[in-house]
Amino acid sequence: MEIKVKKINENATLPTFSHESDGCADLTAVREWRDEWGNLCIGTGLAFEIPNGYVGLLFARSSISKTCLMLRNHVGVIDAGYRGEVIFKFQESDGLGTYGTYKLGDRVGQIMIIPRPKINYIEADELSDTARSEGGFGSTGV
Repeated sequence: MEIKVKKINENATLPTFSHESDGCADLTAVREWRDEWGNLCIGTGLAFEIPNGYVGLLFARSSISKTCLMLRNHVGVIDAGYRGEVIFKFQESDGLGTYGTYKLGDRVGQIMIIPRPKINYIEADELSDTARSEGGFGSTGV
């Protein structure tokens, strides 16, 4: 599969896979700023042309554990119709930024592009019964 990627910042780098078996491609930080809610925004300088029927999912990298950051929406969604810059928004978990953050040029997050199933949601008066039924959080044990 080929995905068109547009560099909208001269310092941007195309997504890279560190290993042949990697599930996601790494994205690199090229600019940062604070938004009106105090989130640390890190731009990749890249825009994607994701084909209809697919979706781009953005995840934190495991290196986030070495920082004071938390990915604000936990998993980002890039719809096929979006053509703007891919941006990661972070919140500082300690509020002080004392335990590390990302720097420009660092691999800041990762992207996976997967098929989106065509789903039609239909209203139903009854649902089939299962062993779990309505058991919610923690109902199957710890």
